[in-house]
Amino acid sequence: MVRPLVPEIVEDNLYAGVDARTEGLTTLRELGPPDLVHLVKQSTKTPSKQTGVYHHVTGIDASSSASLAAYVNTLTYIPNEKQQKVASGLYCCYNAFSRLDMRVQVTIPGTVESYCIDERGEKRVASDDLWLETYLCAVLRAYSYADDGGGDMIRKIVALRRFNPITNTESEHRFMDAAERLFFKGWQLGSDPEIQVPNLVSNHLTTGLLHYIQTTGRYASGMNLFEKLRTRDVEISSILARVLLSADEEVRAVALLHESIQQLPMDYSLLDVQAAFCKNKGRGDLALACAKRSVTAAPSEFGTWSRLAEIYVYQEEWELALLTLNSCPMFTYQDKDSPRMPEPTARVMLPVLPESLLDEINEDSVADVEAIHPTLRKLHAANYKGTFLKAYTLLTEIAAKIGWDQLLRIRSQVFVMEEEYRTEKQATGLASKNASTVALRAASSVSVNGATTDGATDRQPERLMNGANDDTESLGTESTAAATRVSAEFKELEQEQQIEKPEHTVASEVVKSGNDDHDSSNSHYGHFHNKRLCERWLDNLIMVLYEDLRVYTIWRTEMAQYKQQSLQYKKSAEEWEILGELAERLHHPDEAIEAYAACLEIRFSPKAMKGLLSLHEREGDVRSMLGALIRLIAWQYRWYSEFSPALLYTVRKLIEEDGAVKVRSIVQATSLPQSILDLTHHYAALCATFRSSGSDV
Repeated sequence: MVRPLVPEIVEDNLYAGVDARTEGLTTLRELGPPDLVHLVKQSTKTPSKQTGVYHHVTGIDASSSASLAAYVNTLTYIPNEKQQKVASGLYCCYNAFSRLDMRVQVTIPGTVESYCIDERGEKRVASDDLWLETYLCAVLRAYSYADDGGGDMIRKIVALRRFNPITNTESEHRFMDAAERLFFKGWQLGSDPEIQVPNLVSNHLTTGLLHYIQTTGRYASGMNLFEKLRTRDVEISSILARVLLSADEEVRAVALLHESIQQLPMDYSLLDVQAAFCKNKGRGDLALACAKRSVTAAPSEFGTWSRLAEIYVYQEEWELALLTLNSCPMFTYQDKDSPRMPEPTARVMLPVLPESLLDEINEDSVADVEAIHPTLRKLHAANYKGTFLKAYTLLTEIAAKIGWDQLLRIRSQVFVMEEEYRTEKQATGLASKNASTVALRAASSVSVNGATTDGATDRQPERLMNGANDDTESLGTESTAAATRVSAEFKELEQEQQIEKPEHTVASEVVKSGNDDHDSSNSHYGHFHNKRLCERWLDNLIMVLYEDLRVYTIWRTEMAQYKQQSLQYKKSAEEWEILGELAERLHHPDEAIEAYAACLEIRFSPKAMKGLLSLHEREGDVRSMLGALIRLIAWQYRWYSEFSPALLYTVRKLIEEDGAVKVRSIVQATSLPQSILDLTHHYAALCATFRSSGSDV
């Protein structure tokens, strides 16, 4: 089996990378950074001349000091290297349960020493229990830091080798056993950014387990594990129900939910699973009842509110969907624990695996940020993560279904608008009146977010930059005489089709600046009684959505004008990639495919190829999907990653639907080097090892 090559970052000062890791232990919050492997190389002619190099790695078996020492020993042989040899190696692996950095020092030739370092930098003895915790953390990190195929995680951390931590049923049994023994300590690892407080069923351990089961299709193993754990705590029923539903065991899942909800009638995780199941079955009415009860059970969790908003969107109750979205508690996004290493000023060696060489995935040309039009660079929606990404996705779904103008009308019907409030104040002369309590006094089936609106200002994302100009401009095509003529015609057409810019809603700070002592029954405020104050973060999301729609309209109108004039519409690869993401965000799959394809004609982009893969998957185009998969897997190997759960899942689903023989035949029939095809065959072989459905067909 082909293994990714070893990248190396050369240190300016010996052990600088290790010292930086030790100093950063106090800042770690959750699973910790990828494992660090540090090597000391010495000159064969002058042994006193030593150089420090390091790289990061995930997916290595960390169940004992021997397995980590074995990995270090694989790095001692340097082909075609006669000037240097490896004198010693240090493997660092973080234990997120006990907040310790487990370390194995290997002297070549010589001894192996294992110990651990605490947050104060002091040495401690490494016990068997600590190694068990470390092993489980290492597996979870392998899935957490894996790339989804789009390349974002690969670019984020330089010189990181990614391996599959579970390659056979034997290693799976060890993983499941460790998970069972440590399951009730899983909340200590933290949780996804959408979860406010980690708990027994919402933490990085349960997320990793579900991710593994979903990726490999090993539902039976998951059911066995959670059935055993459920005998100790019935709350685990919600996780077991999710696994049963994924395995198409719907009858058993419904029976389990019915039984468990009798014992835990206000368990929000159980209610959320029920709501999602009913919605998927087309019973929005039943889903709505479950979602409302889930919100009552956990009003401070974002997931319960977003589920309720999803169901209102499904029911086409747009006003209630906006009000519910406005009530969502938003959390500041906390990124993963990335390694904080000194900036390398010496050398960074990134060798290329010969088996992954393919001209069309070559990325020699560096992305030129300056070549991207300023308007495209300032699309803030592309940077949303966590709760803000989920909320924005719901907002775009509403806009796609009812249109921008209708969204603005509904927004003005349910929220107090800034101009409306100002006009009312001027007309009545009641500058000291406070509309906040008046607007929120009316009875409603949807309660307001438990946090104060002032608190919402503290949680809001980075303020929207006012870089967008109301005057429509071209997106930066070539300035030839013909292009100038088309641009003029485009502006005239776009003036007619211009998207209405949304007004701001009244800010809570403005409303609260008045005096609270007033007569709330004043008739002048009568039309405010059924309105709410819009949270500032939601107001910002709507402005960001406006900018997305504005740029999208400019692009499509401009492109139509160029086609009408039989002119070539030129963009840089980076701009096409951004436009593809934009179209996908706004639920325009055909336009997204067009933009991604145009990007790939200029140069290879894993993000564009991943976008095409997702869109081909929706259409069920097997050949196009496999063509994209072959190139993405080769690109992953090029950047030292032999394992991408997202790509493995896609291969498994293809094999499940079309059979392994057909998939292998289509892959083999492509006119690409055999070494490239073998990389994809390796993913298919993994499915056969785990006896996935269809792997024997």
